[in-house]
Amino acid sequence: MGSGIRLSDRTVRVVLKPLVFVASLGPLSWLVWAALTGNLSPNPLSDLTNETGVWTLRFLCITLSITPLRRLTGWNAAIKFRRMLGLFAFFYGTLHFLTYVIADRFAALDFTDGMFTLATVRNLARSVAEDVYKRPFITVGFSAWLSMLPLALTSTAGMIRRLGGRRWSRLHRLIYLTATLGVLHYWWLVKADVRRPITYGIVVGILLLSRVYWARWRASTPVLKAARSAPVP
Repeated sequence: MGSGIRLSDRTVRVVLKPLVFVASLGPLSWLVWAALTGNLSPNPLSDLTNETGVWTLRFLCITLSITPLRRLTGWNAAIKFRRMLGLFAFFYGTLHFLTYVIADRFAALDFTDGMFTLATVRNLARSVAEDVYKRPFITVGFSAWLSMLPLALTSTAGMIRRLGGRRWSRLHRLIYLTATLGVLHYWWLVKADVRRPITYGIVVGILLLSRVYWARWRASTPVLKAARSAPVP
């Protein structure tokens, strides 16, 4: 274990957290800049879809790495970044989903009743639901987004108090399911060159195994202490 990184709460709150927040907006800023200046590929909607999806996976992996980082370095203040990073994963995942809904499903409607009408909303919902049902990789991606939704909704301190620490922690284990489904969605999407999805899969697998290891270590610690303190016959 590390001896511990020592930074004041003020430094973390006033300096580091704003820096992490601004850095987390970097991918979106770059996409907006590239779109406005014509620096995307000939298929800009594909770029937007792919980049927001990849950054969702990256933020999921970064969020999952916070606890191992804290345990290895002893820097307990690292936990203060986890909620922000998790919400950015949901933010980019929502952008990814909305890009698909607007650029793929909404653009395919015929708008016989007008573009912004209740009938159009119903047709869009029906179109998305049919796509989710018929196309497995869309099903998996939508499931990944749905599994992030309760995590985002319960990310506040008030929800932690209402749920209780133990129930909240159990609920937020869904992030491992989200990351696994995200990797599967990515792998199913690229089809041919699966090196990057496999890389993310390895990272998620290592982070999940580290959680299992720490859980078993914590469970065995009281047993070891009891054994060491027991009188020798």
